[in-house]
Amino acid sequence: MYTGKSYKISEFLFWTRRNILWLLLMGTIPTILYQAFGFKWLSVPWPIVAFLGTAAAFVVGFKNQQTYNRTWEARETWGTTISASRTWAMMCRDFITDTDIAQQMIYRHLAWLTALRYQLRTTRNWESTGKSYNREYARFYSIPEKEIPIRTELAKYISTGELDTILSQHHPAMQLLNHQSNALTKLANEGRLDNSRFFELHKSLREFSALQGKSEKIKNFPYPRQYATVNRIFVWLFCLLLPFAMLKEFNELNNVASGMFKGQMVWLVIPFSVLISWVYTSLEQVGESTENPFEGNANDIPISQMSRSLERDIFEMLGKPDLPPAFDFRNNIVL
Repeated sequence: MYTGKSYKISEFLFWTRRNILWLLLMGTIPTILYQAFGFKWLSVPWPIVAFLGTAAAFVVGFKNQQTYNRTWEARETWGTTISASRTWAMMCRDFITDTDIAQQMIYRHLAWLTALRYQLRTTRNWESTGKSYNREYARFYSIPEKEIPIRTELAKYISTGELDTILSQHHPAMQLLNHQSNALTKLANEGRLDNSRFFELHKSLREFSALQGKSEKIKNFPYPRQYATVNRIFVWLFCLLLPFAMLKEFNELNNVASGMFKGQMVWLVIPFSVLISWVYTSLEQVGESTENPFEGNANDIPISQMSRSLERDIFEMLGKPDLPPAFDFRNNIVL
């Protein structure tokens, strides 16, 4: 998540520069053929491209709205998860009379949150972090889940035996919830947790399971590929045809031009076609970067920071003197 006032234009140009180079090439070739070689038949009627541009604008707007909705749903899900986690820590501290067991339950919950965020940071085929412009931009920030092994993080919260068991499972986060449920059941069977408190704590576990399912839904079900494909095709088809449609329009400006500009107005097709096309391709790229809010892009939900802030809150709640250090984030990008 970018936390600065706004992206610098230099940062945005760096991120989209490959598109600019392609658009420059797509605008230059037809202009040279038209002006220097006299291929006047290359001109395409403007209404055709205008209709295509309208369609492209519609699908780009639709995609950006839907991908924003995915990101906002992810933010709401994790906001609820953090709030429910604070409640869980307070209930464990106050409901369970054995402080060691209460702390164990709280720490195991932090382990669940850690395992979940590592799970959400794994790469999927449809995600865009592997694309060249995102790989280059990734050097401006750090992703804790990519730099710190999961074993190192989980070892802070659970025993070595439980850690080995958890990591041997296909779904560590779900297994940690299962261990929590078993621990609650054991306390209830031993008479160390009355029914009302047991049901209240178990209700929280069900909520955590549902919240995990919501996060997994966003992670494992991409923005539909058919829409993403059509969006990209429409945008680039429009960008390809736009210079051809502008040739005749700018050539007619020679009728009112004078001096050194007379007869040379067609060359303005290159900068104006690049500018207009860049708006479309940039919006398409922004929508793509918003599709998957957990993958580790600069605009993703800051689940690492949210988890660490929660951990610090809980440690203070438990009276722990040594708070875990905050993650080191750079260039106003918080993950």
